Amino acid sequence: MTKGIDITIVGGGMITYDLILPSVYHLQRTGYVNNIKVCALDSGPLRALKNSKEINEAFPGQTFEAFPSLNEPDTNKCPELYKKVLQEMDPRQMVIVAMPDQFHYEVVMESLNRNQHVLCVKPLVLQYKQAAEIEKLAFEKGLFVGIEYHKRFDRRSLMARRSFELGHFGKFVMGEAKLIEPYYYRSSNFQNWFTCDKTDPFVYIGCHYVDLVYFITGLKPAEVSVSGIKGRFPNGNEAYLWAHGRVRFENNAILSVIDGLGYPDQAAGSNDQSLQMFFEGEGKTGMIKHNDQFRGVEHSYLDGIGCGGSHFNYVSPDFYKLVPWEGMGYKPIGYGFESVAALVHAALGIEKTAEGLSGKDSLLKRREIIKEIDDKGLLATPANSYINELVVEAARMSILSDGLPVTIEYGSKPHVRMRQ
Repeated sequence: MTKGIDITIVGGGMITYDLILPSVYHLQRTGYVNNIKVCALDSGPLRALKNSKEINEAFPGQTFEAFPSLNEPDTNKCPELYKKVLQEMDPRQMVIVAMPDQFHYEVVMESLNRNQHVLCVKPLVLQYKQAAEIEKLAFEKGLFVGIEYHKRFDRRSLMARRSFELGHFGKFVMGEAKLIEPYYYRSSNFQNWFTCDKTDPFVYIGCHYVDLVYFITGLKPAEVSVSGIKGRFPNGNEAYLWAHGRVRFENNAILSVIDGLGYPDQAAGSNDQSLQMFFEGEGKTGMIKHNDQFRGVEHSYLDGIGCGGSHFNYVSPDFYKLVPWEGMGYKPIGYGFESVAALVHAALGIEKTAEGLSGKDSLLKRREIIKEIDDKGLLATPANSYINELVVEAARMSILSDGLPVTIEYGSKPHVRMRQ
């Protein structure tokens, strides 16, 4: 009987360090994950993961198999190594894609062609046609593809979705979202891939809030315009360091989205993020306001140990933290962990339900469960979150055209086009 699932993480950068590997480690020690492999471009980030004091204290005795070997010099780059690692996996395990956005399509397709379930960090891909191709191939093979839009698992978001479904707010008409990541991101590996020709703050982080408004209301975005402000990373690469997006939804509601890589390192809290939505009712209005950067917890440390080395911090326990628990070390809590866990459990649940069935019956059962997940709309999948790929595609077209509006067309062949 299936007791756990093997996981290969492709990508050893910030999101793997901060969220994915600790989450997978906890799933391993609680019996849901078996073997763990991590594959990166070179050995540098893998060595950082292996030697992390924080991770080792939280998960004593746990480890992963590194590709390339930790003995390999950092200068040896292995961009194709992940393909060999995937080739050696047993079928219908799971690959977690934690690469820069522009590499998602290649790695996801390789994973599906190797008969692996997939968990991909957001956004899934940068073009709608690629998302449609992934959806089609995965369904044909009976494989689960989940996108890690973790804000869907924030209890505030779940409460808002239910209240909207019950009619407690009214008709969404106007909103504003903001997500400003720390300044120190500019000195990270971001400076090697977060360039003007590849991505921008709206695509990378603003997509969280566009997805969230869709998740809460079910309204599809109909038009996108994004303007960017350029700057340079320490290595000289030019990038959009700030972006402002305006999203018009199918009911003519408007969402303004402000994003950037510039929250002061010495400021309280690790970033600045919030969502406010206004609604029209009969003779009254409704409102949702989520101050996501401030969850009512304030810490002031003797030494600067905050994310940017600051002393005073607004500490959020809701996204991800390591805390004491009844077992050894520490455990991850928060909607970040819960999102990763739910996506892993989905793949594992599909395999357990189809276990013991013949080839054809197994495929039909797995497709049936995937369709149920798609229809429920809680876990983001290519079938139920494709609006994000259309928004991303429209956003890139707009920002590279100095903010001109781009229309999203749905119907039998969804696509984007410059507004006439």
